[in-house]
Amino acid sequence: MFADRAKIFIKSGKGGDGHVSFRRELYVPAGGPDGGDGGRGGDVVFEVDPGLNTLTDFRHVRKYVARDGAPGSKRRCHGANAEDLIVKVPEGTVIKDFETGKVISDMSGGNLREVILKGGKGGLGNMNFATSTMQAPKYAQPGQPGHEMWVQLELKVIADVGLVGFPNVGKSTLLSRVSNARPKIANYHFTTLDPHLGVVDLDGGAGFVMADIPGLIEGASEGVGLGHDFLRHIERTRVLIHVVDAAGSEGRDPVADISTIHRELEKYNPELLKRPMVIAANKIDAVYPGDGDPVEALRKEFEPQGIPVYPISAVSGQGVKALLYAVYELLKTVNQKPVIFEKEFEIEYAGTHNLPYTVNKNEEGEFVVEGPRIEKMLGYTNLESEKGFQFFQNFLKENGILEDLEKAGIQEGDTVRMYGLVFDYYK
Repeated sequence: MFADRAKIFIKSGKGGDGHVSFRRELYVPAGGPDGGDGGRGGDVVFEVDPGLNTLTDFRHVRKYVARDGAPGSKRRCHGANAEDLIVKVPEGTVIKDFETGKVISDMSGGNLREVILKGGKGGLGNMNFATSTMQAPKYAQPGQPGHEMWVQLELKVIADVGLVGFPNVGKSTLLSRVSNARPKIANYHFTTLDPHLGVVDLDGGAGFVMADIPGLIEGASEGVGLGHDFLRHIERTRVLIHVVDAAGSEGRDPVADISTIHRELEKYNPELLKRPMVIAANKIDAVYPGDGDPVEALRKEFEPQGIPVYPISAVSGQGVKALLYAVYELLKTVNQKPVIFEKEFEIEYAGTHNLPYTVNKNEEGEFVVEGPRIEKMLGYTNLESEKGFQFFQNFLKENGILEDLEKAGIQEGDTVRMYGLVFDYYK
């Protein structure tokens, strides 16, 4: 079956950790810090592959995880950056956040490659934190974590013209006659499952792309049957052709059918009714004189609304050429830019506990916390004031220092030393 939706998990790579080391060479007894930086984690990149036309591959592989960056090493060696993870998709794929349904990216038009999740930055090695007061820092910066999320992929067919109508009205027959598409055609009372694309070639090098949108049924806008899956494909098209069984060969009223489809389109997306439309009154070779004139009835009802009616026979070809040239002229009046879905969801790369520091216990049993930003923070914070002390507490909590002290085994009443500041720990 045609696969036009898929839910997948994506995760970018973690940045490599910075390294802690010191020069240890002959004749250099007190070498400085030489720990290198970590490498960048791999991005998750979506890329259009012209050879793909379905999302079938994503039904077999649902998790896409980029590699982590390599950690830094001694002698100022930088960790290797991880390769980006390339995810190939067909053109027309819309990437949405699964939780909110908002659009992250539309892989259409000129958007052939986009970074969806950025990898974490590599951490800085201890060589970056040497100061006049701390010439041998024993800490390095950890690499930033990767980011992960579930996304919904939706493939929306890209075509200039969409054929819409109830099942078994002749859409597939019309498409096969006027283009290179070869859909399966039979007298089915259920709808075609697969959208089919075909290129319509006209004289003088003119032409356009036409799609047979699977047959709609009443209630499609509420998701009846496969309604939502099929209505999705109409959103790309610039002109709609309503194909209707003018002969009423299955006892259906062609005027009522067009009205029903209009209601379904309006319920799904009112903007669709603003698209230029024409009506292809099909199967006129099966209309008998005693049945009245269904084409005239269609014209009387819909041409005052600005929707022209063209009588055709998809089987014999009668009237088809006039229909195609009318549609081609109509396309010239429409914005030539393809319908692109605007970005609605911005991925937040929130700051993480990425502050380099160390927590150690000295010989006196004190818990010693050291780090460049801690030293700097203590220099400009007035701990004698209520606001200053509250800022100090929030700083320790937000940067994970209190959590790491507890992991190190600190108990209430134990002493904590931060440079010149000494205090007892209480929750």
